[in-house]
Amino acid sequence: MSLKNAFRAATALSVLATSAAYAETITIATVNNGDMIRMQGLTDDFTEKTGHEVEWVTLEENVLRQRVTTDISARGGQFDIMTIGMYEAPIWAKNNWLVPLDDLPAEYDVDDLLPAMRGGLSLDGTLYAAPFYGESSMIMYRTDLMEEAGLEMPDAPTWEFVADAARKMTDKDNEIYGICLRGKAGWGENMAFLTATANSFGARWFDENWTPQFDSEAWSNTLNFYIDLMNEAGPPGASNNGFNENLSLFQQGKCGMWIDATVAASFVTNPDDSTVADKVGFALAPDTGLGKRSNWLWAWALAIPAGTQKEDVAKEFINWATSKEYIELVASKEGWANVPPGARTSLYENANYKDIPFAQMTLDSILSADPNNPAVDPVPYVGVQFAAIPEFAGIATQVGQEFSAALAGQQSAEEALEKAQALTVDEMEAAGY
Repeated sequence: MSLKNAFRAATALSVLATSAAYAETITIATVNNGDMIRMQGLTDDFTEKTGHEVEWVTLEENVLRQRVTTDISARGGQFDIMTIGMYEAPIWAKNNWLVPLDDLPAEYDVDDLLPAMRGGLSLDGTLYAAPFYGESSMIMYRTDLMEEAGLEMPDAPTWEFVADAARKMTDKDNEIYGICLRGKAGWGENMAFLTATANSFGARWFDENWTPQFDSEAWSNTLNFYIDLMNEAGPPGASNNGFNENLSLFQQGKCGMWIDATVAASFVTNPDDSTVADKVGFALAPDTGLGKRSNWLWAWALAIPAGTQKEDVAKEFINWATSKEYIELVASKEGWANVPPGARTSLYENANYKDIPFAQMTLDSILSADPNNPAVDPVPYVGVQFAAIPEFAGIATQVGQEFSAALAGQQSAEEALEKAQALTVDEMEAAGY
């Protein structure tokens, strides 16, 4: 062996030894959604490139929110990366609970992140969580059932049209329900859907003086409309159904329409998982003619809790999982329809993605959501399906339980709204608003 080749071999061995010596294992808490499960299946690519291992803690949405909030507020140190969203990122950043992501490498191209996603995950212009995928919400519907009902779905329907179509598509004897909507209690479950819906009905959480508004006619109209529609055209046990439960029902062919996260589009059109994959159409979330549609704005994002002993490795993982290269990796393994959507501008400029049937509707839905002006009337808070104040998660969890109980028939809509108003007033007064 020549001296030069011997030197190269020694250098290579030295690099491998150094990599092995500094290899770490990081722990990541994430939600049990399809895109996150797919990311776990591709983690070997990260390990091969860096030498670092990953341990996953995968949790149902409500449990995840509770676990990561408890851990970070107590500085428990269980996780090196947490999956959080637009609600938590700016609030936790303000508390100095998150590591700023202001030193990602140039090739990461932070300017390629969709402005709505980057803005919602930043505080004072600094990014604190990197979007794994971004979403709004939209209507996914069975084109065959719509046709059988003698109807044609507009690109931008009203709630009146949706309700009429849902009732006409319902065939309970054959377990086909005209509409599947979230009913499971949780601030990010039924309250995400109902808050966005309430926006379109002219309702709001608080007026400009932070006075709760559940005693308003607009909230009464929202909740009664929702419960009546679900009782007449929804599946049994709807008060237990969140995102994953409704996804399963739709894939089994049991839902005429489903209004939920745009990210679900790739799952309902995947022939490996969906029995109705070739019979799905898409439309904007409905409105009532008041100027606001009932779609939300969200990103599931990766953030690093302050105090982790593995900050550098955590940043390496975030750079890998939310990069343009990761999108290419998923496309090569699973096809372009299954890449994480809604986070990067370049994806929607990519010729390989432009022909995906739900791509444009997803982008249009994201761009139409306005977190600074979410309701018909002025509000003092930022957020479409949430109010970006620390107290919101706790209050909305309680309100969600009351609304879920009303859907289950355990109390009337009016009783649920009375309780929601009372508890929200008490919590807001206690917080000093």
